[in-house]
Amino acid sequence: MEQITAPELAQWLNDKNRPQPFLLDVRELSEVQLCQIPESFHMAMQTVPMRLNELDQQAQIVCICHHGGRSMQVARFLEQHDFDHVINLAGGVHAWALQVDPTMATY
Repeated sequence: MEQITAPELAQWLNDKNRPQPFLLDVRELSEVQLCQIPESFHMAMQTVPMRLNELDQQAQIVCICHHGGRSMQVARFLEQHDFDHVINLAGGVHAWALQVDPTMATY
């Protein structure tokens, strides 16, 4: 399982010469309403199995949650279903708020 840190993801997102990843936020809607990384796509963890057809198996997908645990489970699930380019955001949106965007709300 590949992992990426918040600063590494920020650098990637700022590099317009590099293909942009698909940011998959697997938190609950109430969490996403508090804060989220710009351009992320919300798909609550429990809905992922039913919504696999909405995801591109060839895309580079970065899975995101609050601290990185749920997103790691989703990333493993995706890998088991033939998604080849899945990355987990280590530390989740909490790490993003602390290391990249201090204006982001934390919880």
